[in-house]
Amino acid sequence: MKLSVIIPARNEEGVIGQTITALRDHLDQAGIHDFEILVIDDGSSDRTHEIVAAEHERDPRLRVLRNTGKNGFGRAVALGLNSFTGDAVVIYMADASDAPADVVKYYYILRDEADCAFGSRFIRGSKLVNYPRFKLVINRIANFVIQLMFGFRLNDTTNAFKGYRANVIEGCRPFVSPHFNMTIELPLKAMVRGYSYKIVPISWQDRTAGTSSLKLREQGSRYLYTLLTVWFEWLLVRNDTRRPEGEVFQAFVAQSAAPENRES
Repeated sequence: MKLSVIIPARNEEGVIGQTITALRDHLDQAGIHDFEILVIDDGSSDRTHEIVAAEHERDPRLRVLRNTGKNGFGRAVALGLNSFTGDAVVIYMADASDAPADVVKYYYILRDEADCAFGSRFIRGSKLVNYPRFKLVINRIANFVIQLMFGFRLNDTTNAFKGYRANVIEGCRPFVSPHFNMTIELPLKAMVRGYSYKIVPISWQDRTAGTSSLKLREQGSRYLYTLLTVWFEWLLVRNDTRRPEGEVFQAFVAQSAAPENRES
């Protein structure tokens, strides 16, 4: 199975080089060599694009695309989802808050077990380092509301770091969220439309350089719009969008992956 990793990035020159090389090295060490790391430069005014382009010269599996249209986290992710070449795709944050080891977990889930790999930072076995207190309170309230509305087991829907088989991406189109509301549009559509998923504990740590583009006050109405849109689909027309009962998507089998390289 070829794995694609999409990294939306805006003015991340302080961390992007370390993020992509650490992820590449970890995948190689885990015996996963068939992959691409696709950085989407979302209108950076610093050297983000140049840093990734230089790494591409050394390793063509690392590449960068420039978002030349309107900027926004969701638009950058959508460009990546229109451009990746793998059998499965993981959305990964440029600030290195996500752990490369968890990408390996996702890889084996997507290859062998489920259509989607969903991590949670709030279940037994997870690790959370320096999460800002105010954002943590807002996060737990938002995820509780999502669970209450849909009845899903996932308690960390708002986290962008998730993985999907390529057929799930096609089955969840069209994507309409231009900003960070994309983080809930993708997993909610996947679950509402009947794709299988597995939830695993993951690690998260706050960024050590740069500043986050997420501004909670600006995102509230956008999250609400996306939440209500998918909720109305779930309530009213899910039989029109849900994949047929009994339809089976075969797990990909990577012949080159040795069993001893698998992470539980």
